[in-house]
Amino acid sequence: MVNKVILLGNVGGDPEIKHFDDGSENGSAVARFSLATSESYMNKSGERIVQEEWHRIVAWRNLAKYSEYIHKGSLVYVEGRIRTNSWTDKDNVQKYSTEIQADKIQILSKKDSSKPNETSINTTNTSKTKEESEIEDLPF
Repeated sequence: MVNKVILLGNVGGDPEIKHFDDGSENGSAVARFSLATSESYMNKSGERIVQEEWHRIVAWRNLAKYSEYIHKGSLVYVEGRIRTNSWTDKDNVQKYSTEIQADKIQILSKKDSSKPNETSINTTNTSKTKEESEIEDLPF
């Protein structure tokens, strides 16, 4: 079975990054940000219709630490998996949230000399843990 998502869109706001003290040398981190994708089509009268969709992206560990290079408006390529969480709120109502658990993020925005180098960040899964991220400079 396959659970794979590929998205290309613009970041809706700077990522929210949380660091955890897990006793390791570097600690763990999680980053969350929104990503807007869109698709367009022509309706019967020839009018172009643009449909926008918002996605909640979650990046863990080293992938999260490098999300400081992601900023509102950045064009970003994300590969990941769909995750649906459920919980019961204080009124005993079942709630659901769907998010994309990122495995790979590539920042595609052009380099800006006032910002750090744009990066490609890649993680892959092994049985139940993630390998260390690889960071590569984009060729533009």
